[in-house]
Amino acid sequence: MSLTGTIPPQLGNLSFLVYLNLGSNNFFGYLPEEMGKLRRLRVILLSLNSLSGGIPSWFGNLHQVQWLGMANNSFTGTLPQTIANMFNLEILNLGYNQISGQIPSSIFNISSLKQIHLQGNSLSGSLPDDMCVYFPKLEVLWLHRNELSGYIPSSISKCSNLQNLALSTNYFHGLIPRNIGNLTRLKEVYLSLNNLEGEIPEEIGNLVSLEVIKFGDNRFTAQIPASLFNISSLKLVYFYNNSLSGSLPDDMCQRLPKLEELLLGLNDISGNIPSSLGECSNLKYLSLYTNQLTGHIPKSIGNLTNLEYVYLPDNKLEGLMFLL
Repeated sequence: MSLTGTIPPQLGNLSFLVYLNLGSNNFFGYLPEEMGKLRRLRVILLSLNSLSGGIPSWFGNLHQVQWLGMANNSFTGTLPQTIANMFNLEILNLGYNQISGQIPSSIFNISSLKQIHLQGNSLSGSLPDDMCVYFPKLEVLWLHRNELSGYIPSSISKCSNLQNLALSTNYFHGLIPRNIGNLTRLKEVYLSLNNLEGEIPEEIGNLVSLEVIKFGDNRFTAQIPASLFNISSLKLVYFYNNSLSGSLPDDMCQRLPKLEELLLGLNDISGNIPSSLGECSNLKYLSLYTNQLTGHIPKSIGNLTNLEYVYLPDNKLEGLMFLL
């Protein structure tokens, strides 16, 4: 049975407390100021409650905290500059609240940070040009579903340990920095639903660990970089609703043996559907609608026993679709 009520101020008397986990309950109301006395705390987990009010400035007094998790609550207001005083912080998770305003520049000075989860808020403003200069350990940056704008900073390449980058559903514009190809540990990148434009840089092919790339609902032009099809680890490719052109390589499925989802609808892709399609044995979702594809649907599509969804209308395809 879940705990309910407000968090009692007497909690602040537990001066030797190191680990506090009150997550996944029904606590509501403000955080008691007395919690700021718990100077030995290393872990604070309050996610999945109904807590409200602002993020207290007294968090800056808790210098030993390494993990602050308060996602999925109803916190409001802005992020206090004093969070930067939590200089041992490794995981900051304030996702899915109602936090607004800009991300304090001081947060980008916490060199111990490995994970930042601020998604699902109403954060605005831009990311600092030198964002990754002070983040040598950063592995996860989740800022999706906010109101952030400006350019993706070119210093992103200095986050050399980054494995998961999520900036989708914001108002970022401009080009993808070419030096994004330096993030060779990156496994997942989400940039969908922004105002990004220009070419997808050829350097994307240097992301040799990449498994998920989602760039849908932007304004990208030119061809899908040929280097992308050399990333044999790729599983999910979402480039739908852009202005991408060119054709798909005939040996696409030999080069992408792990491919599970290919969503390229609403572009200007031409040529034939690759005859090697039947070799994408893990393919589950195939969406190529509203392009300029010609020729026949390859019979080898019938070999795709894992296929759950195929959507090919509004092209110039010929013949019947054989599902063998």
